[in-house]
Formats: sequence, C-alpha cells, structure tokens
Amino acid sequence: MDFGTQVTRVKICGITSVEDGCAAAEAGADAIGLVFHPASPRYVAPAVAARIVKELPPFVTTVGLFVNHSTSQVREIYERVELDLLQFHGDETAAACAQFGRRFIKAIRMAPGQSVVEMVKEYEQASALLVDSFDAEKYGGSGETFDWQRIPQKLDVPLILAGGLNSTNVGTAIALVGPYAVDVSSGVESSPGIKSVSQIFEFITTVKNCE
Repeated sequence: MDFGTQVTRVKICGITSVEDGCAAAEAGADAIGLVFHPASPRYVAPAVAARIVKELPPFVTTVGLFVNHSTSQVREIYERVELDLLQFHGDETAAACAQFGRRFIKAIRMAPGQSVVEMVKEYEQASALLVDSFDAEKYGGSGETFDWQRIPQKLDVPLILAGGLNSTNVGTAIALVGPYAVDVSSGVESSPGIKSVSQIFEFITTVKNCE
C-alpha cells in the first residue's frame, strides 16, 4: 500500500487538559497524544489522562507516549487509561515494544547516521514509525526540525512526521515527505504544555488544504 497517497492525518501531542483535548477534537484532529514521561513539561498524570479520554468524542484515536518505562509501569497506565495505541519514544527494543500484544508506534530520533530503512526492519511489528528531531538531552518536544530529505520516499509502514512542525512549515513538509500523518506539540502551544486553540485550528486547516 502506498501510504503517502492517503489523506494526511493529524496528531496533536502533549495534551494536558480536558479543554485542550476537546479543542483538538473539535478542530478535526485524528489523534491526541498523552505524555506519561515525568520529565516532560507536557506530562499528564494517568488520572487526568483518563478524564481527558472519557470526554473525547468517538473516532479520535488516543495515543499514550512512554519513554523507557518499565513493563509494569506501561501496563499499569494502559489498564487505567483507555489508550488505542502505545507510542514508545525512548530506547526501547523491538521486543520490549511488542511484549504487550497491543498496537504500537515506535519513535525514531534522527541522530546523525540514523537509518529509517533499518528501523523499519528492526521494528517490523510496529503499526507506524514516527520520525522526530534528535536532541541529546530530550526525548521529543524540542521544537526543532531536521533534514526531511533524509526520509526515504517509499516505506513498508505508515510514517508519522514530527519535530518542529507548525502552520508555517507543515505544508512544505507534507509536499516533500508525503507522510501518513503529522505530529505536532510545541508548534501549537501558547506555553509549554498549554495548547493554543487558534494555533491548533490553523495547523489542521493548513494540513487539510494540502490535500
């Protein structure tokens, strides 16, 4: 299947409140991301995440983001929060990601020399790969882009593009990469962890206008 020829989906990541989650859904987001990494300014406690999920309308995919969590921590969270997908954004092995028997996304931080093709082979059980900017001190959410030309044109898995996207550059990114979906966090915020409703609407409108 040529995943790049489909309508570009949008994931709004780093949702921390019911209000922001509902605003993203109203704007037309296909998915929201809930960050369970305590070091992130977008961290959301499982109890709050569960309330966010319960308030979402149907057909909005919920994604839980984990960074080097233990097996028991991941299981405890997804048993409490109704997550549709698990997203592993740390140094998890393919076996660690697949052990839960649930659909998952593996994030690849594009460090120098990182090969997307090799990651597709290694994480063959992933439902999608998410390519993000590399930051030696952060696991995502840096607000920085990377060289999109490093991404191969045709892959055997849906590709989600992240890393420094906003309403001013996402059109160019989609034209160059042709991703299955785009993922935005800091690019639609008024401050770290606080989403801007107007920026969410502007971002999603821009993506839809690329179709």
